[in-house]
Amino acid sequence: MQEINQTVITEFFLLGFQVSRGLRLFLFCLFLVVYCLIICGNLLIITLVSTSKNLHTPMYYFISHLSISDILLSTDIVPNMLHILLNNGGTMTFIGCMAQFYFFCTSEVFECLLLAVMSYDRYVAICNPLRYSSIMTSAHCEMLTTSCALLGSSIILIYIITITKLSFCGSNIIGHLFCDVVPLLKLACSDTFIVQLEIYIQSILLVFIPTIIIVVSYTYIVLAILRIPSNTGRQKAFSTCSSHLIVVSIFYGTLFGVYVVPGKGQTVTMSKILSLLYTVFTPLVNPIIYSLRNKNITKAIKETLRKCEIW
Repeated sequence: MQEINQTVITEFFLLGFQVSRGLRLFLFCLFLVVYCLIICGNLLIITLVSTSKNLHTPMYYFISHLSISDILLSTDIVPNMLHILLNNGGTMTFIGCMAQFYFFCTSEVFECLLLAVMSYDRYVAICNPLRYSSIMTSAHCEMLTTSCALLGSSIILIYIITITKLSFCGSNIIGHLFCDVVPLLKLACSDTFIVQLEIYIQSILLVFIPTIIIVVSYTYIVLAILRIPSNTGRQKAFSTCSSHLIVVSIFYGTLFGVYVVPGKGQTVTMSKILSLLYTVFTPLVNPIIYSLRNKNITKAIKETLRKCEIW
């Protein structure tokens, strides 16, 4: 009878930010505006890449898929977070929680793998420019992107299935903004050793290996740039990968800060704020970085605006 009672939890209650109503309304308006900017900014990148012939290159093809990933990530998290802010908390079914966690993990993993692929693309472009067009063909780019999506989604699916087999009992309150692994495991009554083992294995496969690929790629890129005799040539070569390097630094910096090296004295509120960095802040700044620091995208925006004025 005791075992049966330990598995009756069918829904979770997410606390969100437990603050005054006025502050919650302010946060609601703020995140609503930010979410609209995320959607508009990333849709702009996707539209420009698909319509502008100057942007039909492997680098911009990967950037457009990065924008798709950012839209999926923010859409998975932000709308429900807005609901929680309005109602000072909100319930979510067990299946809904697992679905949110699945799409959250899949989007994050896809971005990890895609950033590694983009670093490889920059490596080929700078270190082996004569063979770039023959290596980074359209078919090759599609294969790399599809492989990232399938690899990430399939491994995360196995991970989610393992979590669903855990027993949850006692409190069903999640003191967080969305369904994440740490608060979920705290509510589990059964042994979580297998889940934690999968976390370590997946971290190696889906985070640390892409990180190594990025570090090695940029090591060769920096060495190649330093061998360029002219300052103009070095600046031009570095400008082609500076935006990607900034995005990588922001994404991996927040990811490692939250999951790899969490502070021992980290409060619940600080954990929630840090989680906003990679679920809201990163999808917001990615299109800004690529549009402001990329002359081709800026040129495509100006051409599009000029066409709109003509019509």
